[in-house]
Amino acid sequence: MTGKTDKDFEASLKKLEQIVRELESGDTTLNESLVRFEEGIGLYKQCRQTLEGAEKKIKILSDSLKEIDYKE
Repeated sequence: MTGKTDKDFEASLKKLEQIVRELESGDTTLNESLVRFEEGIGLYKQCRQTLEGAEKKIKILSDSLKEIDYKE
């Protein structure tokens, strides 16, 4: 991940955690809860996409290490 991606991921994750706390508190109206839930789903998808990208990079790097081990 790049520095910007790291910061975006961390900011999105913190915001998602804040939304979860707000929803769990029960202090929001139904309409506010729906708006926050929708925002949370968007943040979840964004975080998941970032994590999937990182997993792909890790797999590529791991596979390249296996190729090096076989050659030696």
